[in-house]
Order: sequence, then structure tokens, then C-alpha cells
Amino acid sequence: MNYDPAAVTIRTIRTVVYASVLVGAAQLAACSHADTAPPVATVAFHASRSRVPLGSPVDLTYRFTVAPGASIDGDYLVFMHVVSADGQTLWDDDHQPPTPTSQWKPGQTIEYTRTRFVPVVPYLGEATVRVGLYRDKTRLPLQGTDPADRKTMAREYKVGTIELLPSSDNVFISYTTGWFPDEADANDPTTSWRWTGPSAGWSIANPHGDITLDVEYAARPDLFPAGPQQVTILAGDQPVASFTADSKAPVLKRLPITAAQLGSADTVEFHLNVDRTFVPKVADPSSVDARTLGIRVYHLFVEGR
Repeated sequence: MNYDPAAVTIRTIRTVVYASVLVGAAQLAACSHADTAPPVATVAFHASRSRVPLGSPVDLTYRFTVAPGASIDGDYLVFMHVVSADGQTLWDDDHQPPTPTSQWKPGQTIEYTRTRFVPVVPYLGEATVRVGLYRDKTRLPLQGTDPADRKTMAREYKVGTIELLPSSDNVFISYTTGWFPDEADANDPTTSWRWTGPSAGWSIANPHGDITLDVEYAARPDLFPAGPQQVTILAGDQPVASFTADSKAPVLKRLPITAAQLGSADTVEFHLNVDRTFVPKVADPSSVDARTLGIRVYHLFVEGR
């Protein structure tokens, strides 16, 4: 076989030119998919803590500044995704904003705060927070903090980062008596809860200081015509907090408890008592659930004050 340097050189040049054409075509294609629609709003986000242990609550503040001349053709939902370094969505906070988007006015700033418990996910480290507006399969164009987000049609916008820490950084809660087994949302395994019976207990190591006890719960006030259940929380034998269980949707109660109320023992024993219970099978004959239930508890959390 004869070796022709000139022929090899020509083939090499052709290959390089062809590759350059492909790269240029790819770049043009990418540019053609850039989002050229004007943003309807600028989005910003703030977390009350930049470093958050798994299982702990964090306050999430959303701010949308509506663009001059913008008009939104209906009610859209906010999606918020916390995304790992390799692009996996760890958890979300999709929700209806308190002011529906159909009521947003040009130049108006919509700002509100939501409290979420960080799910215990199999990931530690820095995660990216991405936000957008959607309805069905339609997403609205926004302006986020990263200009690169406008170069695609994904319409999800980086608004910050959160560092996820081990749940061992939290005060350990030992669940004792009166709890039914964990249940989870079939559509969202990061959402779980436990039903209480008439009384449910837990214990913590005494911090010998003031604390806030966070109780996220839901109840069935529709099953109590005389009025919703009353909930009392005791530390030892002493009542330290109470509330009315009047919501079917999850509600967070933040209950301040003083060091004096916790006592001097090394361990504090808590009990959550409800004044009335219900049996699902009695309330609904189609149910086979014969348990005696109090309230549904999504989260218990203790933090120092």
C-alpha cells in the first residue's frame, strides 16, 4: 500500500473543516433554542439558614418582582426544586402563591415566606435551588440570578444554594408510646406522618435552656360537630402548651417552652394528649380502619432559643 502524504493532509483538512461545521451548527442550534420571550417577573429567593440539617425546619422566602407591562394569563403554580450536584431533584416545595398570579400587577413585588421541613434524603453537601412558574405543561419566562438560564427553554431559574447537613446535628427525639407506624404519601415519599392515639409520648435529653417545640400536624375537624379537638402538651406532669386542632391541611405550631418548665432531670418526657378521638371505620362505613386516632403528626422538632 502506497503512502501519499499529500492525500493524508487533504483528508485531515477535510476532517477538521467538517468537524468545525458540525460544531458551528450545534452552536447555532443551541442559540436557536434560547428563550427570547421577555420575562414576566424577576425571581429571588432566601433561606433563613444557608446550612440546614436534614429533618429540620427552614423558612423559605420567595420574591417575584413583576416586569413593567407584564400580563399573566391565569393562575400558575410556583415550583421550587432542590437539586444535587449531579442534577437529581432531592425535594421540592411546589405551591400556590398566596396572591394568585392572575392578580399580579406590573411593577408589583410579591413576597412571602413558607416554612418547610427538609426531608431526610440520601445526600449531603451543597444543593442548588431552582424556581419557576408553571401551569400544566406551560412554564412562564422569568429572570433569575444566572443569565445562563435564559439561554435555554427549560424556564427553571437558579436562585441560590443550600448546604444539607447530617440530621445528627438536630436534637434527638425518642418516640415512646401512643404512636401508630409511619405512613407516607404514595405520590411523594418524602412526605410522611404518624397518627397519635389519645396520648402519644416522646423524650429528649434536657438541654437545660429555653426551647421551641415545633409540631406540624393535621386533624379531622369535620368529624367533630361540637367543635375541633383540643390538644395539650405536657412536660412530665406539667401542661406546657396547648392548641386547637382545627385544620385538615398541615399546620405548623411553634410552641415556646421555658427551661423552668422542662425541670431539672436529665431527660424530659413529653406527652401530647387529645380530648377526643375518632375511628375511621365508624366515621366512614367504607373504611376498614378500626384504629382509634387522635391527630396526624408530620414533624416534631426541638430547637434552642
